[in-house]
Amino acid sequence: MMLSERSIVFPHLHLTLPEVGDHIDIFGFSIMYYGIVIACGMLLAGAFILHEGKRQGFYEDDLLDIILWGILCGILGARIYYVLFSLDRYSGRWLSVFNLREGGLAIYGGIIGCLLAIIVTTRRKGLSFFAVADVMVFGGLIGQICGRWGNFFNREAFGSYTDNLFAMRLPVDAVRQPEAVTDEMQKHLLAESGIDWISVHPTFLYESLWNIGVFLILYFFVRKRKTWDGEIFFSYLLLYGAGRFWIESLRTDQLHILGTDLAVSQCLAAICVIVSAAVLFYKKKTI
Repeated sequence: MMLSERSIVFPHLHLTLPEVGDHIDIFGFSIMYYGIVIACGMLLAGAFILHEGKRQGFYEDDLLDIILWGILCGILGARIYYVLFSLDRYSGRWLSVFNLREGGLAIYGGIIGCLLAIIVTTRRKGLSFFAVADVMVFGGLIGQICGRWGNFFNREAFGSYTDNLFAMRLPVDAVRQPEAVTDEMQKHLLAESGIDWISVHPTFLYESLWNIGVFLILYFFVRKRKTWDGEIFFSYLLLYGAGRFWIESLRTDQLHILGTDLAVSQCLAAICVIVSAAVLFYKKKTI
C-alpha cells in the first residue's frame, strides 16, 4: 500500500488509512472536515435534546431557543477561551482572532459559553436551570464525541510520543501545529516511503471513546435513578472532568495559565471533579 503525506497509520492495530484529507472543495471554496464534523455534531445534539426534552415535558420552542443560544455562545466561548490562553500566537496579527478557519476552539470555553446561555435563557423563561442542564449535557456530549474527530482530520490535539497498542503515526509535515512536535517525538522519528513519521497518543480517540462511555453511564444509569435536578449535570462534570484531566496530561498542545506551566484545561478539569464530587456527596447524604 502506497503511503503519502495524507496517510495516517495505526501500526499495532494493523490499520492504514492511505488518504485522509482535511477538506473538500466545492466551486473552488474549501470546506474543512473539522467544520463539517462539528456541524453534524450540532445537528445530532439538537435532535437528541429536542427528543429527550419533550419526553421530560419541556416545550419545543423553549428548547429550540436554548439550543440556538447555546450553540452561538458555545462557539463564542470556545474561541474566547482559546485566544485568551494563546495570546502570543496572535501578537501582531490581531485580525486573525476573528478568522475561525485558522482553527482555535477550546471545548471548556464552549462549555462555559453554553452554560452562560442556559442560565440567561432559563431565567428569562422561568425554567429550572438544573432541570434543563440535565437534558443539555447529553447534547453537549454528542457534540464532543463528534467534534474530536475533527481533530483527527486536522492532525492536531494529539498526545506525546508512544508506541503502545493505540499508537498513531503521522507524517511530520502534515501536522497542523508544528510546535506540538516535541523533542521526544523527534528522537523517535521513523522514516518510511521517503516520509518522516511521528508516533503519538491519539488523544482525540481517547476522549471520544471516554465521552461515549460517559454518555452511556449518564443515560442508562444516572438518568433512571435521578432523584434531584442537577444530578446528571454534576455527574457529567465529574466523569468528563476525570477523563479530561488524564487525557490533557498527555497532550503537547496545552493552553497554559499565563506566566505558568499549568495547563488551564487540566486545572479546570480538577476543579470540576472536586466541586461536583462534593455536591454529589452532599446531596446523597441529605436526600
